[in-house]
Amino acid sequence: MRYLFSFYSDAARIALQSILAHKLRAFLTLIGIIIGVASVVVVGAAISGLNTYVVEKVSKVLGTNHFMIARMVSQGELSEEDLERMNRRNKQLKWADMEWLQEYCETCTAVGAEAAHGTKFEQNGMTFFGGIIFGVTANMAEIEDKTMTDGRFIQPEEVSHSKLVVVLGADIKDKFYPDIDPIGKEFKVAGLPMRVVGVEERRGPIFGDLIDKHVYIPLTTFQRIYGRNLDLQIHGKGQRRETFQITIEDARRALRNYHELIGSEEDDFGLVNTEALGSQIDQFTGAIALVVTPITLIALVVGGIVVMNIMLVSVTERTFEIGLRKALGARRKQVLLQFLIESSMLCALGGVLGLLAAAGISWAVTVLTPITMTITIGYIVLALGVSTAVGMIAGIYPAFKASRLDPIIALTRT
Repeated sequence: MRYLFSFYSDAARIALQSILAHKLRAFLTLIGIIIGVASVVVVGAAISGLNTYVVEKVSKVLGTNHFMIARMVSQGELSEEDLERMNRRNKQLKWADMEWLQEYCETCTAVGAEAAHGTKFEQNGMTFFGGIIFGVTANMAEIEDKTMTDGRFIQPEEVSHSKLVVVLGADIKDKFYPDIDPIGKEFKVAGLPMRVVGVEERRGPIFGDLIDKHVYIPLTTFQRIYGRNLDLQIHGKGQRRETFQITIEDARRALRNYHELIGSEEDDFGLVNTEALGSQIDQFTGAIALVVTPITLIALVVGGIVVMNIMLVSVTERTFEIGLRKALGARRKQVLLQFLIESSMLCALGGVLGLLAAAGISWAVTVLTPITMTITIGYIVLALGVSTAVGMIAGIYPAFKASRLDPIIALTRT
């Protein structure tokens, strides 16, 4: 055991001396490995960061542990026949559906509803096009995890009494009240003057939807304006992520009972699990990783070819040294391991430098862009493992060639 430790420590020391003796050549050799490792880690950090960014944006918009029930929900690609059949089968959702779920969805922490209407807003000679009015129940702030920058959200008594109050999205506030506090001011919705009670925190665009152009009014007020025979969207929230699927099934079963659906009858409503978007995002970014990561690994293969070339040059330069060591009793296996250790150390060093370069690039991207680059252990292990393996593979032929040198012939070369 002591002999083996001494051999490997001596081999590592000699390999390090050889690398340090030719610093510029070693650095130029390492560039390919550094670029390869940095590429793999940066791509991995970008994919992981993109995943985190999108999930955070979705959570910010939709809230966590949140599901939605609507009359028509697109479940992937549907034929015209399927859409027509769904349109005939599915019922409009009413206030009574929401109240039923509030009573019989035992694992739901909150059940609310909303309806929407696109419009333009006009105030003090200014016009905002593409706005959306949402009629909501008071607990939609809890269900969607809304945050107010000013004021508050709609209160339950304002819903029950159809009050003329409104909460503004950030873009609406900036358009009509750019330099003043809008709380308590009048804002016209569908021609009706309403009192501003809150301003929602800016959430930014997501999936092309400018969600800061929304305004919120009590759902009962919305029904007074647009009629009570409206198709509502029902929203619910679960207590914990671990039991969220149970909550969804609880809500689905309760609504099926209310609609008197039995056995294998299809649901006459659509249900969207916002948590399922997370798994879809994971699948999307995973598909990107499957395509991009092998491409970046090509840089490591190119770096390995460069290492093999340099190791062949090293064998040629150190022919006399190899012959002398073999003449003094070094065995073929020891010479083979000597050069394998040297090539592996060279690539491992390149891997560490590549990792440092990737950390610097990721930090710069995080600082300069809204996307947080997340370097994961998996990609670090992959990059360092592949770089070391490439070093060993690249060193096999030069090491094998060195181990087969005839010591008598090698000693005649200087």
